Amino acid sequence: MQELPTDFLARKTDQVAIDLIGKLIEKDDMLGRIVETEAYMAEPGSHAYRGKTPRNEIMFGPPGRVYVYLCYGMYNMLNFVCEESGTPGAVLVRALEPLVGIKKMRENRGGNENLTNGPGRLTQALGIDRSHNGERIGETIKVLDSARQVGDIEQTTRIGLSEGSELPLRFYEKQNEWISRK
Repeated sequence: MQELPTDFLARKTDQVAIDLIGKLIEKDDMLGRIVETEAYMAEPGSHAYRGKTPRNEIMFGPPGRVYVYLCYGMYNMLNFVCEESGTPGAVLVRALEPLVGIKKMRENRGGNENLTNGPGRLTQALGIDRSHNGERIGETIKVLDSARQVGDIEQTTRIGLSEGSELPLRFYEKQNEWISRK
């Protein structure tokens, strides 16, 4: 398994969101396969919609950085920064299929069986929090290529937004049981 090069992320965010399906995330001897993503650019559902702020500046590049923010004051959300520097873009990882280190993931989640089928659950399972915000991919969170074939990918609208929810920027592996919802 080889780490993805930075130029993999230096592309259009929606294309990266599709291409991340089936890739692997590795952290601290835990490994999961990405099965669901959402793309965020400079549009109404995005933190970057109204321009650069201290909170969202990581979304403006360079590509290949980790963007972690807190949602509802309690859930850490894992994103990978895309596009060329200066253009906002990030892919939210919504769900993982757990592969290695499942016992540790369960410990991190308090024994919960819903280990990684949601963006807050997967960050808790992998021990990802705001301390990872801004680091380069590969420092503690690695994204790896996978030889496993990806099933059919479904494209639909994003989940849980008050604005921009009509945009078809959510992608998931259709037959995978680990997606957050159909």
